[in-house]
Amino acid sequence: MGIKGIGVDVVDVTRMKHMLRDQGEAFTAKVFTEAEIAYCRSKKNPYEHFAARFAAKEAVSKALQTGWRGEFRWKDVEVMNEPSGAPKIALYGSLAKTLEGKIVHLSLSHTEHTVVAFALIEDS
Repeated sequence: MGIKGIGVDVVDVTRMKHMLRDQGEAFTAKVFTEAEIAYCRSKKNPYEHFAARFAAKEAVSKALQTGWRGEFRWKDVEVMNEPSGAPKIALYGSLAKTLEGKIVHLSLSHTEHTVVAFALIEDS
């Protein structure tokens, strides 16, 4: 197994709160899957969870080492949770094909104010 890329992103929860309020449903629908939206809205502090998912998507894009060029779409990366609560990534569309045969690892950590996401892509 070899590491193909790593990515990290940090998101300010207050900034995410303002983005969600200012850009409304258009932003939410563009960036997050229906399952992510439902999950975040079910939480006591949904802004932390939206920020975590946003950071995870950014971290994956950085691990790809292509940034937002090409066929990368927000909803092609979905953050889910294992029964244990550990975050995991589901891939869709052309990104799923691009990363076929690869494993995407994700770690999230957050406080009330800041979220950090770390993604690692490796050969399976």
